[in-house]
Amino acid sequence: MTKIAIFGAGLIGGSLALCFKGKPGFTVTGHSPNPKSVEKLLKRNVVDTATTSMEEAAEGADYIFLCVPVSLLEEYLTSLAKLPLKQGCIITDVGSTKASIAQCAASLELKGVQFIGGHPMAGSERSGVEAASSHLFENAFYVLSPDPLTPQEDVDRLADLIKLTKAQIIQVDAELHDDIVGAISHLPHIIAVALVNQVRGYNEMNPLYQNLAAGGFRDVTRIASGDPKIWRDILINNRENLLKLLVDWNAEVARFIDLLQQSDGEGIAEQFRKASEFRSGLPERRKGMITSLYDIYVDIPDHPGVIGQIATSLGNKKINLSNIQVIESREDVPGVLRLSFRNQEDVDRAAEELKKQYTVHA
Repeated sequence: MTKIAIFGAGLIGGSLALCFKGKPGFTVTGHSPNPKSVEKLLKRNVVDTATTSMEEAAEGADYIFLCVPVSLLEEYLTSLAKLPLKQGCIITDVGSTKASIAQCAASLELKGVQFIGGHPMAGSERSGVEAASSHLFENAFYVLSPDPLTPQEDVDRLADLIKLTKAQIIQVDAELHDDIVGAISHLPHIIAVALVNQVRGYNEMNPLYQNLAAGGFRDVTRIASGDPKIWRDILINNRENLLKLLVDWNAEVARFIDLLQQSDGEGIAEQFRKASEFRSGLPERRKGMITSLYDIYVDIPDHPGVIGQIATSLGNKKINLSNIQVIESREDVPGVLRLSFRNQEDVDRAAEELKKQYTVHA
């Protein structure tokens, strides 16, 4: 029987557990220092067994997944290195930065045990084990960042296990990973937070800013609502890369300042053209670190019961809605309904169904 131990079974750890649990020849143990969290894991049937004891969770484990916050990864790995782990055990993590934990692993004496850094590039607007799903990693990249001295057979063994998540596995050097992820995830979060705080400052002088900042502004800045403690740790951990990226970002902002000062309309248009061309080549249906929006907008008449009719219509087709929002600030239409879904398949089915009676916008 292959034992998988998962330390920190929240959204990511819980989703991994659900991918492995119940598969022939596997048993999954969850760990949390909090007895209530252990009870929750068992009650929700996310793992086969659960414990507050690190020693008990790690004992005899063939694979250990560290799914704790970035700030705790090195502490957990150091503690595990002191335990009598099973020979051949592979320890991996799911942190969104890889260089620091790789350096920590290299400094420890992991005799007969391999550490291979990992990062599933998928997430959810929700958090905690309550949001865990065995489908979370489907069609997402799962990065492995092994040390160059790690035997390829061990990397392959871990990759074979992770294939059960239905993610696409890719090997990336730890430092390169942090540079890329800094640019495509960490920097956008900083920009979103800075933009929201800029508007927040204006709003203190005139509350009309907040009243009109619905719709698009709320959408493009939604990642500013990330957990402050989690993002504090991630950004500090990847600070060297982010300092360089912010210098480059300042240069891009300075470019627009210059274009506006010169009233260079052609130059502004060229910046939009280049951005549009590159963006159009980005994958549309692959999961990434920044969770996709699965929304459609429906123009609705001002008739009693119309929202209920739409919800019933989708329910009859077994299409699950995650949220409904009435938007009143669109021009030239009586009203707009924003419908949110969990995945692209539901979006496509809902749009096809509602187009029979309503005007639907992506």
